[in-house]
Amino acid sequence: MTAAGAIRPRIGVLAVQGAVGEHEAALADVGARTTRVRVPDDLDGLDGLVIPGGESTTFGVVAGQSGLLNAVRTRVDEGMPVLGTCAGMIMLAGGIADGGPQPLIGGMDIVVRRNAFGRQVHSFEADVAIPVVGDPPMRGIFIRAPWIEEAGPSVEILAVHGGHPVAARDATRIVAAFHPELTDDRRLHRLFVDGVRTKGAVTQPREDSVVGAQ
Repeated sequence: MTAAGAIRPRIGVLAVQGAVGEHEAALADVGARTTRVRVPDDLDGLDGLVIPGGESTTFGVVAGQSGLLNAVRTRVDEGMPVLGTCAGMIMLAGGIADGGPQPLIGGMDIVVRRNAFGRQVHSFEADVAIPVVGDPPMRGIFIRAPWIEEAGPSVEILAVHGGHPVAARDATRIVAAFHPELTDDRRLHRLFVDGVRTKGAVTQPREDSVVGAQ
């Protein structure tokens, strides 16, 4: 058996919208192989999944029409590790504070507020202290960002900005309101990939696999 630190898990990146290539680059930098997920069959053989930012309502509609939403929901319910950023955090929430129709993957015991920091014109950058990944603070890029309004006892809050939780995790999921993939700081992706490795649910690399394969 390959040493845990050397195992290269296969991580899917939902390629419906968002910074797919940037997530792939970050995952490759921390030793993962990647696969773009566009249809339900692309979920086969994955050790984990990343749900990028974008427009959560659009993702819900498009993925719902293709059957991908239900397929992802099933895999998440079965315990597949997931990293969700910005809209990805919304999709993994158990509820939306501001109401309105929103297809969700769900599963995480959080309620989020969409566009909590304002609309596109209110996008900003800020240093975000995340003790679990160490010093210095990460640079958070907030674009129409949500925040966590409520969190249940199974959820560990990882970071707070402006008095509101903006990153959290539970047994199988990590979520962030900002976009770590748009910076060179790989610590949040490393935290996620290391968690996939330690859960022991990683497939071994095939001879035809390459880092960043699409």
